[in-house]
Amino acid sequence: MVAITVILPDKALEDLGKKAKSEGKSLEELVGEAVFKQLDIADPEAKSELHLKLCEKYICEAEELLEKKDYVQASEKAWDASSQMVKALAAKESKELRSHANLWEYMDKLAEKLEDVELRHLWRTANTLHQNFYENWMPPREVELSVRDVKALIKKLRAAMEPSLSNHN
Repeated sequence: MVAITVILPDKALEDLGKKAKSEGKSLEELVGEAVFKQLDIADPEAKSELHLKLCEKYICEAEELLEKKDYVQASEKAWDASSQMVKALAAKESKELRSHANLWEYMDKLAEKLEDVELRHLWRTANTLHQNFYENWMPPREVELSVRDVKALIKKLRAAMEPSLSNHN
């Protein structure tokens, strides 16, 4: 994967930011999806890779923010990483998750299919971090432990992407 820098006028960046926020997406996700749409790329593997790479980027950023003791931003980056991992898994199945409700429904079905109740608990933890971003009520240690839980969630979801497990459809 190649990272590029895009230079945009302030107005365009502001409008993109508003659209991303209204759709519950990161700016990177919105731009990536727009490029796919413009180029008519419908390949589930490519879409999955986009979300997977964003997941990796965000979990690294969460860890860096923890080191800086920026617990609020670390909370959001860990949430972003978890949601991107879920979207990566869904994209591999040619599914697009467009809302928090879609993410929850997908995770519910996945936990049921894999018979893994821990997925539900880890997913709830990720969502608690998202809430903490807006409310900043979690103690630092809880944020650190929750980010560790998000990493465990990502690891479990990566395992679910393996061909041997994906054949349970």
